[in-house]
Formats: sequence, structure tokens, C-alpha cells
Amino acid sequence: MPINSFIYPVPSPPPAYSVANSCRFNDGDSAYMHKTPGSAGNQKTWTYSGWIKRGVGFGVEQNLLQLWDGTNGYARIHITTDDQLQIDGNDNATNNAYNLETNRELRDSSAWMHICIAMDTTQGTEANRLKMYINGTQESSFATETYPAENVDYMFNIDQQHNVGRHSISGLYFDGYMAEVCMIDGLALTPTSFGEFDEDSPQIFKPIDVSGLTFGTNGFYLDFEDSSNLGNDANGGTDLTEVNLAATDQATDTPTNNFCTLNPLTKRAGGTLSEGNLKYTASTGDSSVFGTIGIPPGMKVYFEVKLVNNTAQNAIGIHNLYDGGDGAFVKGGSEAGTYSYKVRGGSTVTQYYNNGSSTDTAISNYSNDTIIGVAVDNENGQIHYSADGTYINSSDPTDNDPVALVTGFGGASEQYIHTSLDTTTSMPSNEFNFGNPPFSISSGNADADGYGNFEYAVPSGYYALCTKNLAEYG
Repeated sequence: MPINSFIYPVPSPPPAYSVANSCRFNDGDSAYMHKTPGSAGNQKTWTYSGWIKRGVGFGVEQNLLQLWDGTNGYARIHITTDDQLQIDGNDNATNNAYNLETNRELRDSSAWMHICIAMDTTQGTEANRLKMYINGTQESSFATETYPAENVDYMFNIDQQHNVGRHSISGLYFDGYMAEVCMIDGLALTPTSFGEFDEDSPQIFKPIDVSGLTFGTNGFYLDFEDSSNLGNDANGGTDLTEVNLAATDQATDTPTNNFCTLNPLTKRAGGTLSEGNLKYTASTGDSSVFGTIGIPPGMKVYFEVKLVNNTAQNAIGIHNLYDGGDGAFVKGGSEAGTYSYKVRGGSTVTQYYNNGSSTDTAISNYSNDTIIGVAVDNENGQIHYSADGTYINSSDPTDNDPVALVTGFGGASEQYIHTSLDTTTSMPSNEFNFGNPPFSISSGNADADGYGNFEYAVPSGYYALCTKNLAEYG
């Protein structure tokens, strides 16, 4: 055979980098991490990088990284009461101050965003001494724009307590998820050290492997992969101390696989969200809220709801219009286009709703801590519900079973997860598990592709509602 007739294999592209875990911070728990370096590092040159997915708390200051030297010196990276990103601080000695605050507002709780801030006070041009990037693009429009003085030592990397997710004086805790948090001591880097724009969708900035970076004397890398030690410095340095964080705060909701949560921007009337927008509690009035990710036609989705306090009418289901189509309160299943199951009905029995029409069951209202399984079949237009693993009416989610409680939405259009709660003196509350439970579970079941963590088995053909599954089945 002539040598030029050999066919050499074309090398396969390397698999895309995947972030395994994030950490869920709940401001109601006063959750944060901290670390105090043993000595000062480079106070002129450093880089912060982190991925965040916001929870609730719009219009409230929330801190990503902060320190205070005990007198007048401080530094902080935070989201302001105007939902703008800000980096500010001073050097204490001569009170040289700096302050960059974006004009843009960061009010999307449904998506991950990357934040990169780099300081280098050795630069002669003042605008080069402090740079801010969001999703890989440098910010250039600022509400406040004051740059550091040349060759001044500022506060980060000193031998004082550095707080992740908290302000040391005022609290002002972060609420939401963090992933791939890096502090680089001694180098002013650009976002390309931490991520890259997607080749097929160049407007999307995505993570790359950062484990090979040089983190410097006081730098650290939080990958949140050890649920028993979420403050582990994956770079090998001294671990951060966790405060009010537990193993259940580790999540697989990450910038490379974004999971559904509840969307605070769709919350109507009363109600409060917490635990990374996975816990919903009634307050001040009857209320409703939608999920962040729609269910495409033909896709089958599974999730679970723990009934923390099932004390008033409590509806769990879908709506064929997002946010009701009018931005108004939607009472669980009672209007056209809604399909749901009231695990606590209007009387002593549960009820189900098909296109706004209610039917009583013979099933008593469920007790607290019951876990309701919800299998939405958006191919055949059915929702199968289970209670603590047993399907109601003995329906079979895998077989287009006609005894499913909720039927008739066709499966030809996108559907949207919707829930509502009525109020009472003892406010009802649910915890949603779209694959990242905010509560402890005793077993642990993933879908067929290995995504999600559920108390009960995921029916065959059903999947967690996350972006990797949407890419394959949506």
C-alpha cells in the first residue's frame, strides 16, 4: 500500500470544561466564609474572578469579597442597593480612595454571570490601574469612576480577615450561588485566564480550567467540590472557614450546567424566596411564582417538592403562559391555561386542575415533610404526581397513562412551572428540588444522564430541568 494512502484519524476536540459544583449562600442564614493571611502579600497588584447566580435580595447591598483593617482602611467587591457592581476602597495611610460602579444593573437571577476585577497600581495610566469585566467584556460605562493612585498599597492581600459573601461590619450577606472563586495575589489578569467565548455562540462566556494558574502568596481557589469542607482552597493554601454553611449548600447548579430555580422577578403579591430561590414561603397575601426555565414541547421533566408547612391552599403545576402573560397573580390552577395539583385543597381534600377546572379527590391534605414528585410529560400532555414515592391513582409516568391526574395540555407548546400559596396564620412553605435539594435527602437518585439529586427514582425518559438536558432533549 502506498504510504500516501494511509488515512490518519482526525483528532477529536478536547471535551468542554465542566464545573462540577457551586456553593449556595442564603442571606437569611448569615452564611459566608473567611480567611486571614499570616502576612501581607502584593497590595498593588491582584485579580478577583468568580461566577455568581443571584438569589433574592434585589435592591439590597450584597458583598462578594470584603475586608476591613479595623480602623479606616477597607476594600470591597459588592452589588449595591441599585443592583450595580461596585469595587471601592482606600489605603488607610493617606486615605487614597478608588471607586468604580457600573451603570448597568445585574437583576437576572436565572443565569450565571462572570465577574473579573483586576488592580495594578504600578500602571502610569490611571484607567489601567483598575479594570472591571462582566461576562468577559470590559465595563466602560460607570455611575462612579475614581481610579487608584499610582504605586499605592491598598487593602486586599493584607494580613486581615478577608470575607467571601459578607461585610465584616454591616453583614450585607450575599444571596445566591458562587462557583470557581479565585483570588490571584500578584498578577493583574484578564477574563481569558478564567473563561472563553463559546465558538458556536460567541456571545456566551464560559469557564475554563483555572487549576494551573499561579495564585500567589495570599491567593486562593474555591471549587466547592468537597461538601464536608466547602471552604477548601483547591490551590493548596489555608482553607477558608465556613460560617452557617452545610453540606446541603453544595450544588451542581453551575455556569456549565444551569438548573431551574424559582424566579423572583415573576413573584406576584406576597411570598418570599430563600435558599437559592428554591424555598417559597407565603407572606402578607396569597401569591404565585414561576420557574426560571421553560419545559420545551416533547420533553419530560421530573422534580420534587417538600411540603415544609402545608397549612393553606398549595398548588404545584404548570402554566402555558410565562408569568401568566399579564404580570398578575395567578391562583393555583384556577385560570385557563393552568394545570396543577393542590396538595392542600380548598377543604380537607386535595384537588387537581385541568385548564382551570377543579376536581376534588378522595385524598386527604398531605402532612408536613411529604415529598411530592412531579413528572411533567410535555409530549403527551400529562402530569403524574407521587407522594413519598407512590404515584397517585397508580399512574405510570412512562406509559402515556390515562389515569394521570392532570391531563390535556397537548404537549405541543412550551410549559412553565408555576406554584401558588394562600396565606394563613401559620404560613405555608415549600422547598423545590429541581436537582439540587435545599434539604437533606436519604437516598440520592440522578436522571439517566447523571444529572440531579432526588429522593426518589426519576422515571425512565424524564430528566432534570437543566441546560445540559435542554441541549439534548429540548
